[in-house]
This record gives sequence, structure tokens and C-alpha cells, in this order.
Amino acid sequence: MSPLELRPAIADARTARSRRALLAGCVGNLVEWYEFGVYGCLVTVIADNFFATGGPAGGAGALVATYASFALAFFFRPVGALLFGRLGDRAGRRPALVASVTVMTLATTAIGLLPTRDAIGVAAPVLLTVLRVLQGLSAGGEFGGAVSLMTEHAPPGRRGLHGAFQSFTVALGLLAGAGTAALLATVLPTAALYGWGWRIPFLLALPLGVVALWLRTSVTEPPAPAPAAPVAGAGPDPAGWLPPVGAPGRGPLVHAVVLGIGRVMGWSAAGYTFLVVLPTHLQAVLGTSVRDALLATALANLGFAAAILPAGALSDRIGRRPVMVFGALSVVLLALPLLRLLQSPAAAPGAKAGAVLLAGALVGLLAGPGPAMLAEMFPRRIRCTGLGVAYALANALFSGCAGLVITALTARTGSPDVPAFYAAGACAVSAAALLTLGGEDHREPLR
Repeated sequence: MSPLELRPAIADARTARSRRALLAGCVGNLVEWYEFGVYGCLVTVIADNFFATGGPAGGAGALVATYASFALAFFFRPVGALLFGRLGDRAGRRPALVASVTVMTLATTAIGLLPTRDAIGVAAPVLLTVLRVLQGLSAGGEFGGAVSLMTEHAPPGRRGLHGAFQSFTVALGLLAGAGTAALLATVLPTAALYGWGWRIPFLLALPLGVVALWLRTSVTEPPAPAPAAPVAGAGPDPAGWLPPVGAPGRGPLVHAVVLGIGRVMGWSAAGYTFLVVLPTHLQAVLGTSVRDALLATALANLGFAAAILPAGALSDRIGRRPVMVFGALSVVLLALPLLRLLQSPAAAPGAKAGAVLLAGALVGLLAGPGPAMLAEMFPRRIRCTGLGVAYALANALFSGCAGLVITALTARTGSPDVPAFYAAGACAVSAAALLTLGGEDHREPLR
């Protein structure tokens, strides 16, 4: 067979590998984020079962303790990003991804089997926190491996779209978690939901995890990139790699990680404010029913999911910078008006639904191009570790603490506008960091 005749077969094989890598990354991401969506939406139920003591702090104290457990898992994400990232950079993307989804599946299933505080006392919240730490470790390793796998397998000119599938399956996972919680809150009496119904969403992670594990064991490693061209006049590079295209000057890995944190902190803060923390805030501060709060969160996640893939594809055409800067500035300008609309008793239900849909869509403008943007900041030999640590630290600081900070500040100030100020402030800083992106980064091959 001549070389010309071989080309279609080679192209077909590459396409098949790319699709398989995309599917393997997507299913694992869905499992990881499904659990986080469930936990965030059932915070009040978990607080009652594991952290409520009947002391003077009452329900508020249990809620803060539950969010502290939520935040603790996020602070173990950077550790997971380092552990699984090093595994992915040294042994390959597949072993790291298989390990991360296995840990997450087992820990999530175990939460669904845990005895409550009424049954075993203080051991219940301790065991729950240990399992949350394991989930944090696995989630920290998930992002770097999945994004590296997806973007390195992506065809030319479609890296933004392929990376966007990571965020899209995050949205599907959060939507599935919120939807499952909302469905249970709708069909079960409150007593049944608090008594045993909350276990169902956690136990459903087991079959999902088995499917993800099967897909990941069959995925192939990404092809090696072409050697990078030497930089004229740059001289030797003592660190062993150059900082990303568009980053000012030369510097160590820590410089790129810090810059990456700045670029995604708005995505992290706004995402968890609108998509995870919102239901508890609506219940605790605005007096919304559990069902209506969970339905609002499901709508926000629906808007988030709808915007991600178009945003990623658009960033392949016009660049990561304009899409992400527009999304960050939109949150700065619209976060407070959207929250005020939700607070207004006179606002029509349709207007409130539109507000939460729009809030989710604005986060999607950041989450769509975000994975590819981070992948383009690091060379292959440290990509899993570099982008994973940057993303995990941003999430630990600005996502994991979101519920704790918003709840505490709202209690101290009495202002129901705290979530809007939190999201807008983080996005303002993020917009400035995103302006340092190079205009042609999306057209350059991965190093």
C-alpha cells in the first residue's frame, strides 16, 4: 500500500484514538463532579445527619462545620494534583486517570454507606471528613490528567473544543448531582430524604465509576509532540523549560502556576458561588424552600453546560483571551443585579429562571476555553503536574472556601449580597490576569 493510500487509514485511527480519549476523560470527570454536586446540594441534609449537635450554635453551627469539611477536601486537591500529576507525567496519563477515578468511586460509595452521628456519635463526622479528603486527593489528580489527555489527543485547531469537554462533563456531573438531589427532594417526604433518601445519590456513583474505569483502562497514551524550535537569543534554560507563550519574560514553574491561578480564580469563585453554594444561600438567607432552591441550581447548571462547548469552539477561532475576558467582566457587571433579581419578591418566576440560567452561562464562558488555556501554559513533561496544581490551588482558595466565606460573611454583615461581591471581586482580578494571554496562543502547537 502506497503512503498516499495509507493516509486515510492513519487519519481514521487518529480520530478514533482522539474520540476514545475524549470519552474516557469525560466519563471520569462526570463521576468526580457528580459527587461534588450532590454534596453541595445536600449540605443542609448532611449537616443534620453528621454535624448537628443540638448545642447553642444550632443549625448554623452544623452548616459551617459541613462547609468546613467541604473546604478541607478542596485543600487536599493540590496534594492530589502533585501526586497524580507526577504519576501522569512519569508513568503516563492512563495510570494516573485510572487511579484517580478508582479512589473517587470507592470514597463516594462509602459515604452512602456511612452511619450517621445518631448511630455512632462523633466518629460519623470524622469518617465523613476522611472520605472527603480522599475525594479531594482524587479530584485534584483528575483535572491535570484528563485535560492533558484530551488536549494532547485533539486535532489541530480543535484544542479549545476538546478541552471544553472536560468542563462540559463537569457541568453534566454537577447537573446530574443537582438534578438527582432535586428529584429526591420532590418525590420523597422530607423525613424520608433526611432519614435515608440522601444515601441514594452517593451509591449511584458505583456503577458510574465502573464504566469510567473500564473506558480508561483501554485508552492509549497521547502522541509525542514535535520538538520545540529553539528560541533565538534565549541562551540556555537552567530550569529546563520556558514559560508559556504570552507570559512575561522567563521564570520557573512557580511563576506559571501563580499566573494560572490568577487566570482561573474567577472561574473557580463564580462557578461554585452560582452552581454549588447558591441552593444553601437561597434556603438559609432568603427562606426559599429546598425544592425551589435545588431547581434554581439545576437551571444554573443547565445554563453553564449550554455555554461551555460554544465558548471552547469560539476560542479556537478568535483566541482564549477575548472569550474569557468577556466572561470575567460580565460576571463583574452582572453578579449583583442577577442576585438582586432573585431576592425580589415581585420578580416573575420566568425572570428568576432567566437570571440563574444567565449566571451559569457566564461561568461557562470561562470554563469552556479554560482547560485548553491551562494546557498551553505548560510543556508536556510537566503538564499534568503544572496545570493540575494551578487549577487545584485556585479551587482550594476560591471554590472550596466559597461556602464557608459566604456563609460567615453573610452572618456577620447581614447582607444577602455577599455571594455577588465574592464572585465579582474574584472575576475582576482574573480579568486582569487573562489580559496577559497571548493573542495567538491557541494557534501554537502544544510543547
